[in-house]
Amino acid sequence: MKGLFTQVRSYERSVQLLMLNQFTINLGFYMLMPYLAAHLSGTLGLAGWVVGLVLGVRNFSQQGMFLVGGTLADRFGYKPLIIAGCVLRTVGFATLGLVGSLPALLAASAATGLAGALFNPAVRAYLAADAGERRVEAFALFNVFYQAGILLGPLVGMVLTGVDFRVTCLVAAGIFALLSVVQIRALPARRAGERPPGGERVLTQWRGLLANRPFLLFAAAMTGSYVLTFQVYLALPLEVRRLGGDGEFGTTAVALLFAVSGLSTILGQTRVTARCRARYEPGQALVRGLAVMALAFVPLLAATAVPVPAAGAGLWLLAAVPPTLAALLLAIGTMIAYPFEMDTIVRLSGDRLVATHYGLYNTICGIGITVGNLGTGAALDAARSAGMPALPWAVLAALGLACAAALHGLHRAGRLAAPPTAAAAAAVRAAT
Repeated sequence: MKGLFTQVRSYERSVQLLMLNQFTINLGFYMLMPYLAAHLSGTLGLAGWVVGLVLGVRNFSQQGMFLVGGTLADRFGYKPLIIAGCVLRTVGFATLGLVGSLPALLAASAATGLAGALFNPAVRAYLAADAGERRVEAFALFNVFYQAGILLGPLVGMVLTGVDFRVTCLVAAGIFALLSVVQIRALPARRAGERPPGGERVLTQWRGLLANRPFLLFAAAMTGSYVLTFQVYLALPLEVRRLGGDGEFGTTAVALLFAVSGLSTILGQTRVTARCRARYEPGQALVRGLAVMALAFVPLLAATAVPVPAAGAGLWLLAAVPPTLAALLLAIGTMIAYPFEMDTIVRLSGDRLVATHYGLYNTICGIGITVGNLGTGAALDAARSAGMPALPWAVLAALGLACAAALHGLHRAGRLAAPPTAAAAAAVRAAT
C-alpha cells in the first residue's frame, strides 16, 4: 500500500483529488443503494413493482443522460459539472431518507441518477487531461480507489442501516455535501483538448461522434465486458443461492464474491497494468482482458458436470468455489483491460470532446448491460426449465470470446489507433 500512495503522490494535486473523489463518491453511493430496495419494500411497505420503478428511474436517468452530461462538461468545463453532480446527489440522497410519497421518491431517484450522468464523464475526461502521457497508469490507480469505495461502502451502510436507514441516507448526503465543498475550494478549473466552437450546435457535435466509426465499433465490442462483469451482481449470486440456499451460508458466500473482486483489484491493479504496459500494445491488452473474462465462466461450466451433493461440505464447496473463481477471473480481466479501455476512448476521440465521448460510451455500454442482463436472465430461466445448467455459462463465455475476437480484428485493422489531428490530416492532403 505504501507503493500505491507513492504512485498517487507522483501525480498533480488535481489528479490525486480526483482519485480521492471517486473513492468518496463510491463510498457514499454503495453505503446506501444496496439497502434502498429493502427500505422501500419493508419500512415503507411499497409493492414490488413500485420498488422496481423507483430503482429503474435512477438507472434510466443516469444511462439516458450520460451523453448530455459529457456534452455539458466539454462546453462549460469539467469542474462545474463535477460540483453540480455532487450537489444534486446530496439533495437526492437526503430526500430518499426523508420522504415516503411515490412522486418524491421518483424525483429523488431521478436526481441521484442524473448526478452520476453529470460527474462521471467529467471526472474521467479531467483525469485523462491532467494525467497526460501517464493516463494509463492514472486510470489503473483510479480503478483501485473506485473498487475500494465499492468494497467499503456496503460495510459502512450495513452498520448505519442497522441503526436506521434514514441515518444512512443523511450520512451519504453529508458525504456528498462535504465533497461538493472540497471541489469548490480545491479543484482547479480545467478544460482539455479542443474547445467546441461557440457556434457549433450540440446536434452537430453528436453527429460527428456518430460518424466516428472506430469509436462506435470499439464501444460495441467493449459492451460485452460490462455484461460479463455485471454477473458478479446477477448470475453469480443467483448460482450461489441456487446451490447453497438463502441462509447464512448463501449470504456469506455472496459477500465473498464481492470481497474477492474488490480486494484483488486493490492489491493487484497497478502491478497488472505495469506488466501489461511493458509487454503489450493497448489493443493486445484489451483482447487479453476480454479473453480472461470469457474464461471466468469455465469453472462454472465445469462444475455443471459434477453431481450436486445432497448436503455437507461438498455442497458448500460446489456452491462457493466456482463462483468465487469466476469473480476473481472477472476482476483480473478488468484489471488488464480497464486502464487501456479508458485510454483508447481518449485516443479515438482525437482529444476533442473527450467528456462527450465518455458520455456516449457510457450510454452505449449501459444499454448493452440492460440487454445483456435480460438475455442472461432468459438463459438462467431456460437452463432451469430445460435441465441444462451449463447453458448460461456457455453463453457468457461465448460472448466474451466473441468480443475478444472483435477487438482483435479492430486492433489488427488499425482501428484502435488515434485518428490524425486536423493539422496532420491537412498536411497529408497538401502533400498529395
